[in-house]
Amino acid sequence: MNTSRPPDSADAVNTSPPPDPDSPTAWMAEGRCRMFPPATFFPSDGVGVEKAKKICRGCPVVDQCLEHALEHRIEHGVWGGASERQRRRILKGRRIEAQAAN
Repeated sequence: MNTSRPPDSADAVNTSPPPDPDSPTAWMAEGRCRMFPPATFFPSDGVGVEKAKKICRGCPVVDQCLEHALEHRIEHGVWGGASERQRRRILKGRRIEAQAAN
């Protein structure tokens, strides 16, 4: 994903310039999501979530996208092929693993 808040228009397609190749988010320019309206990744129902996750499958930057969302605690939308609920579970699992390792 390449936006952190829900879009204003469901029909808008991301036309922002590509990030600086030296920026930490340069990977976003390679995401499959860039070819779809941002609203696709901020669905209001389960069917929309599945549609967005399907787009993420096979994306060359899906892992970076998910890690970005987890690291920045992005609460809304589908990022890295994971819904908001899935990302909360991943973070909880990581906390439990970290506590068990200590």
